[in-house]
Amino acid sequence: MKAVRSIPLAGPVLNGNERKYVMDCIDTGWISSNGKYVNEFEQKFAQFCGVDHALSCANGTVALHLPLLAYGVGAGDEILVPTFTYIATANAVKYCGATPVLVDCEPDTWNMDPQKLEEKITANTKGIIVVHLYGHPANMEQIMKVAKKHNLFVIEDAAEAHGAECNGQIVGSIGDVGTFSFFGNKIISTGEGGMITTNNKELADKMRLLRGQGMDPKRRYWFEVVGYNYRMTNMQAAIGLGQLENIEWHLDKRRSVANNYIELFAPYSEWFTIQPELSWAKHSYWMVSILLQAKVKISRDDLMKLLDEDGIETRPLFYPMHQMPPYYDTDNYPVADDVSARGFNVPTNALLSEMDMNYICERIVFHCKANG
Repeated sequence: MKAVRSIPLAGPVLNGNERKYVMDCIDTGWISSNGKYVNEFEQKFAQFCGVDHALSCANGTVALHLPLLAYGVGAGDEILVPTFTYIATANAVKYCGATPVLVDCEPDTWNMDPQKLEEKITANTKGIIVVHLYGHPANMEQIMKVAKKHNLFVIEDAAEAHGAECNGQIVGSIGDVGTFSFFGNKIISTGEGGMITTNNKELADKMRLLRGQGMDPKRRYWFEVVGYNYRMTNMQAAIGLGQLENIEWHLDKRRSVANNYIELFAPYSEWFTIQPELSWAKHSYWMVSILLQAKVKISRDDLMKLLDEDGIETRPLFYPMHQMPPYYDTDNYPVADDVSARGFNVPTNALLSEMDMNYICERIVFHCKANG
C-alpha cells in the first residue's frame, strides 16, 4: 500500500515576478516569439554567464542542434560526447547526419574523462560536447587543452548546471559555446526552453539566422538558407526573466538541500556515496545523486520501488548511451556501466523541508538494513 505522503523528485518554484511578467504579455498581446522579454532575458542571461551573446530557443536539445549546424557539422563528421548523459546530447549530433563517438566518464565527477578523449580522436573528429552532469562541472581545463591541441570546437552542455563553476569560471563561458535547458525540473525554468551562450559574434549571428527560419535580418521574408523555427516565446522568456532575477536564491536553496543530505548520510559512508564536489569545482546541485556501496545488499531498483511505496519519488541515474539501441556500442565503458547501475537521484526541490529530507534518509537506511 502506497503512503499518503508524497515527495516529488523536482519541480519549478515560481516565487518572483513570473506571474506579473506573464500577465503583462497577455495584457499587451505579445505572446509569441517577439516581445521585450525575449531580448531582456537574453541580455540578463549573457550577463549572468559573463559572455557577449545569449540566444534563447525552444528547448535544450535545440540549443545543442543550432551550434552544430552553425559549425557546419554533417555526414562524415564525428563529435565526441560522453556516454553517461541524457540521450539528447547524442541525438543533436545525429540530427546533423554526423556520428557521436562515445567517451567513458571519470569515477569521481562522473563527467567525460579527459584522459580518454585523445584515444577516440580521428581525422573525422570535428568537435567535443562536454556535459556538466547533475550540476557538477566537467574538468574543462584538461578538456580545453585536448581541444586546442587537435583544433576542435567545444560545446558545453550545461542543461543541468546553471551557475556551476570551474576554477571560478562559470559554465557556459569556458568552451566555444554553452547550452542550457529550462525544462520544468531544472534549476530555473520556462516550462520548455533553452539558451545558447558564446563570445563568438559570427557564430551567434549564424545561429540567430538558423533559429528564425533563415530569414535575412535586413530583408524581411527573404530567405537565403534553410532554417528552423527554434524560437522561444515572449511568455516563456517572461517566466525565465522572473526566474533569473532569483537565481542566486535558487542556487543557495539547492546547496542547502545538498549539504543537508551530505550531513544526514555521513554516518553511513560505507553504505552510500553522494556525488562529490571537487576542490576546483562549484556544484550547482541540479540533482543530489547517490551511489549504493557494496555493503548494501538490496538492488538499486528494488530500493527505488520501496521508496515509491513510501511516497518518495526517485529516479535511476541515466543509462549510458552505449547500452541503448540507437547508440549500442560493444566498446568498453566500465565506469559509466558501474555508476549507472548503482546510482539514483533523490528529491532535490528548492522547497524541500528538513523534515522531508530526514524522512527520505530514514527510509533509505531502513530499507537497506531490513534487506541486508
